Amino acid sequence: MTPVVQLKLAPAPSKYDFEGLLRERGIDLPPLAIDTLQVNVTKLCNQVCRHCHVDASPQRTEMLSPEGLAKCLEILERHPQIARLDITGGAPELHPGFDAFVERAVALGKHVMVRHNLTVQLDGHPQTGESKEYLPQFFARNRVEVISSLPYYQEFFTDAQRGSGVFKKSMEAMQRLNKVGYGVEGSGLALNLVYNPVGPYLPAAQAGLEADYKRELKDKFGLVFNSLFTITNMPINRFKLHLDKSGQYEA
Repeated sequence: MTPVVQLKLAPAPSKYDFEGLLRERGIDLPPLAIDTLQVNVTKLCNQVCRHCHVDASPQRTEMLSPEGLAKCLEILERHPQIARLDITGGAPELHPGFDAFVERAVALGKHVMVRHNLTVQLDGHPQTGESKEYLPQFFARNRVEVISSLPYYQEFFTDAQRGSGVFKKSMEAMQRLNKVGYGVEGSGLALNLVYNPVGPYLPAAQAGLEADYKRELKDKFGLVFNSLFTITNMPINRFKLHLDKSGQYEA
C-alpha cells in the first residue's frame, strides 16, 4: 500500500497580520539596540479626545504602581545604553509619583521626554483639583524634552478633536512654556509638537506642515517651538469606535 502523506498548509496571513506577512516573505526585523524606555504611567487624563487610542479620560483610575516605577528606574540604572526615558499616559503628570520619577531618572543621567497635553497646566488634576501650573518651571529645571499634541493651528479643528476651549488653553500653556525658554533658539529646552489626522488617511508632508504651524503660531500668537512630528493613530479603542461610527474603519 502506498503511504498517504498529508500536508497541512498554514493559512495565508490576514492583510492586517503584520507578523504573518513578515514570516510569509522571509523578513526578520530584530532590534538593533534599545535606547529608549517608554512608560505609560496612567490612563487618567483631563481631556477626552475622540481620537484617543488608549481611551484615557478623567474617569480612568489606572496607575502604574510604586513598585512598577521602581522597577523602571532599576532597569534604567542597570542598562546604561538606555539613554532616554519617554513618559506618557493619559496625562502622565497626573500620576502622584510623576515628579519623583522624573527627578530620579535625571539623577541617573537619563534624558527625559514627557508627552504633555498642554491643557493639564491650566486644568489641574480632574479628581483632586491639585494645581499643575508649576509644570513649565519643573520641566525646565530638569531639562525635560516636552512633546505636545496639537491637532491644528486653528481653533475650530483643535476643539473639534479635543473638546471645546482646548485650543485657547493650549495657546496659553505654550506661552508659559516659551516664557521659561521652551522652543526658544539657544535655550536647549526642546518643545516639539505632534500632528496626527483623525481619519483613515496619512498626514501631509511633515516639512511643509511644520512650516505652516511655525508661521501661523508665530504670527497669530507669538509662539515658537522646535519641531513638528506627523504620525498616524492606532485604530484601537476610542479611535476605532470613532472610525466604526463614521463608517471609515475598513478604509
